[in-house]
Amino acid sequence: MRGKLSLLAGVCFAAVSVPVFAQEAPQSADDNFGLEEIIVTAQRQAQRLQDVPIAVSAFSPEALDKQQIRNTLDLQLSLPNITFSKTNFTSSSFTIRGIGDLCTGVTCDQATAIHLNDSPLFATRLFEGEFYDLAQVQVLRGPQGTLFGRNATSGVVDLITAKPDLSAFGASGDAEYGNYNSVRLRGMVNVPLGDSLGVRLAGFYLNRDGYTKNLFDNSRIDDRDMYSVRGSLRFEPGTGTTIDIMGQYFHERDNRMRIQKQVCQNDPTGVLGCLNANLPYGTTNGNSTLASVLGSREFFAIRGLPTAFAAGSLYGTDTYSGVVNPADPRVVNTDTTPSYFTEELIVVGSWDQELGGGLNLKLTGNYQDVTVDSSQDYNNSVQNRALIQPSLNTLAAAQAGLLGAGLQRYLSPVAAALMPNGPAGVLCSSAPEESGTGVYGGNAICGMTPLDFDRSVQKNRSWSAEAIFSSDWDGKFNFLLGGIYSDYALSENSYYVNSFGLDYFTGIVGAFTALGAGAPPSYLATPFFRNNSDQLNIKSFGIFGEAYYKFDDRVKLTLGLRYNDDDKKIRARTTFANFLVPHGSTDAYSSPFFGAYDADASLAGNQPFQNRNAKFKEITGRAVLDFQVTSDNLVYLSYSRGYKSGGINPPLSAIFTVPETFNPEFVDAFEIGSKNQFGALTLNLTGFYYKYKGLQLSRIVARTSVNDNVNANIWGLEAEAVMRPVRGMTVNVSASYLNSKVSQDKFLANPRDFGAGRADAVIIKDITNAANCAVASTSGSVAGVNAFVNTVNAQINAGAIPGVLAGAGLRPTTSFGANSGIASTGAYSICAALEGVAAATGGGVPFGGVQVFNSGIPVNINGNQLPGAPNYKVAGGAEYAIPFGDLTLTPRADFILTGTSTGSIFNGNINRIPSYTQVNAQLQLDGPENKWFLRGFIQNVGNSNPITGLYITDQSSGNFTNIFTLEPRRYGVAAGFKF
Repeated sequence: MRGKLSLLAGVCFAAVSVPVFAQEAPQSADDNFGLEEIIVTAQRQAQRLQDVPIAVSAFSPEALDKQQIRNTLDLQLSLPNITFSKTNFTSSSFTIRGIGDLCTGVTCDQATAIHLNDSPLFATRLFEGEFYDLAQVQVLRGPQGTLFGRNATSGVVDLITAKPDLSAFGASGDAEYGNYNSVRLRGMVNVPLGDSLGVRLAGFYLNRDGYTKNLFDNSRIDDRDMYSVRGSLRFEPGTGTTIDIMGQYFHERDNRMRIQKQVCQNDPTGVLGCLNANLPYGTTNGNSTLASVLGSREFFAIRGLPTAFAAGSLYGTDTYSGVVNPADPRVVNTDTTPSYFTEELIVVGSWDQELGGGLNLKLTGNYQDVTVDSSQDYNNSVQNRALIQPSLNTLAAAQAGLLGAGLQRYLSPVAAALMPNGPAGVLCSSAPEESGTGVYGGNAICGMTPLDFDRSVQKNRSWSAEAIFSSDWDGKFNFLLGGIYSDYALSENSYYVNSFGLDYFTGIVGAFTALGAGAPPSYLATPFFRNNSDQLNIKSFGIFGEAYYKFDDRVKLTLGLRYNDDDKKIRARTTFANFLVPHGSTDAYSSPFFGAYDADASLAGNQPFQNRNAKFKEITGRAVLDFQVTSDNLVYLSYSRGYKSGGINPPLSAIFTVPETFNPEFVDAFEIGSKNQFGALTLNLTGFYYKYKGLQLSRIVARTSVNDNVNANIWGLEAEAVMRPVRGMTVNVSASYLNSKVSQDKFLANPRDFGAGRADAVIIKDITNAANCAVASTSGSVAGVNAFVNTVNAQINAGAIPGVLAGAGLRPTTSFGANSGIASTGAYSICAALEGVAAATGGGVPFGGVQVFNSGIPVNINGNQLPGAPNYKVAGGAEYAIPFGDLTLTPRADFILTGTSTGSIFNGNINRIPSYTQVNAQLQLDGPENKWFLRGFIQNVGNSNPITGLYITDQSSGNFTNIFTLEPRRYGVAAGFKF
């Protein structure tokens, strides 16, 4: 019966990967030459892998160890058309056939669903830990239109834990020591408690030094200190009944870096921060950042504030000038030590019941509780304190009463908070905390340099329940019916950006604002940027079913349908310097001036939060026709419709607008495949074509991720083989080709180049909010558009613009340079003033006509390659077991060659992710009957630092690029036992 088969494996919507190796050689020449027969649950029923008309990749625990696959990151080193990369906000993207988590935000569904024991997980940290005591790891490539969890458009990764063995006591363990003082321990104990009950306890522990050297204090950062424990119980009270309960806890607290490195082609103008030609190891021009803009002499002048308190000029030396960004991904220069904490509790239970008459019922449920909290230097650099020292001295003079009693009263609390030991002592920045008071409420982080850092924190809980009713009849017809309900509740998701410059601005400007309004001494809150999703609820259910009809012993038809229903409700807001808070307050949101803040302009009155909801309903499914040519050769044709629900974009600052919601994405997937067993060779070939509608893509607006939809076409070829050319030798090879392109006219502004490559455009850095806009000529006149901007700047300087005081001293437009990758010129200005003058002059008629683009000049991305989709991959591995009496010595080597890809939908050389090669090797000695082993290993033999992903930040942060890499070379020794 199917219910009695316990080995599981995953579905892949591509060529079948079969890296699960036999552990003992067979006794005859007719037994596939040592290739193990693999049982999978690709269709939620146990079947022989080569008989399933969909592609399957499955790794046994032995295969994971042999190929040095320690975690989810390593899976990409063996599978075709698979990539994995960390992303910017404590998350990751597991990309299958060009489709990954390109959508960023709390209401985004995962494109690749993560399952544990067939049960779907929300916002899991499972990908961060190490694999231990597993029965299998399964990868399902392609849209899961019917059977698995909440629909995932790219596929599913399913980890199947080892279950208690009721037949005998058992235990295993291994210990490993490697470079970076890495200590890795794993263990398992299996205890049967009679004939019907058994328990299994397992765990792992990893502690190592940091991969990265910090030149600032000569420390090591990016270390790991984590562990996980798991307890499993199996109860078989009678024939046909199996009850499994598993609880797992994961914990990590260390100085791991969420972002490996920042790269930038420095922009000497400061208008963009980073240029558009290439990505050297430079730093952004600090004059492009929000803190520098708002603290500048130019901003203070147009607002009528004393420029003696300004923290420099936008045309002066920038705060990162002269700072070294080492040309090595594993060496940084940062004055903020990163911190990383996460914990996750998962409980999964299942009840398998044979009902008789070939009918089966399976009930599954899970509970999940997740917390993640990470902080890191925002600019991964060190600011030059000397540049702001004059303004600190002026503030100290005001604190001492040298500038008058009135200023002393209003500015003394600011000085005491920012520089408690005087202008030559430590400088204090706001801690990223929930009260919103920051440094002015005593929540401070201090240092001798001006600090800037971020914090990403999330807490969520969820549960789900699923029921599957299926048949196992011997006739032509079988069926499967199921339903699933999931409830997800997020109680906190905040992304903070903190910096001394922001604290200085909110303190100084808040003091002068309160003084002018006759309010008590106050500061502007929040003194840091905070995008906060205070509450998110997702309720989802699906009803699904499949029918299987055999026309004869060789031809079978599968038809499946699924109804999907998702209901999302969110409460969120974004705050920075929105309202006054009197000094001494313990809760900024209880300020008597909080009424000045409005989180939702669409409703009357001032709203403390923006509340939104969205509902999505859809029918998906699949159809498969397979033909068993021989007992060892199968061909199939399939069609599957995948779906991922839409979501809600986070609220932005009031000066920016984006669509409130984004649409679902759909994929129509067509595939033809062949599975073959030719004696000692297993060979599987697949071709596929995806037609995407509404693919979800993320971009940054006002330091916040928002999402758009775009259509795309993807096609590819995959081949995988496992062979035993001689007894004792196993060789596995895979290869893939991928072509992914946007298939519609879609116009979006490239954040790296708001001028869209046009010489008749000027890119503007707005001195009121640090955003960029662009002004373009409507007649193609380069001279005209530059003359227009220079004329408006002259009016701003003269105070001829309503609401803007004279004295800004704005300069004319300037070139970005010959090797900048920017054809436009640039300038500091005020976008609203440019719009006003353009409108007043009939669209800039005296200058040949101009148009102001607040969101940049859009470019057509039709035909562009999708991010994270390498055009080819080749992987292979070989091992040879050499017997020495009762002992076996097995050398093994693995390699991966990954083609080029892009880190942004805008493509171009600056977004190109180079191809890379990685080689792993190990030598293992196994004792009699594999009861013990000794192993020496080396991972990443060439010590390469291949980039797996890019993240382009916001223009008000300087347009720098975060990069994510694979791990450096690791080597060590390990020993283990089992009985």
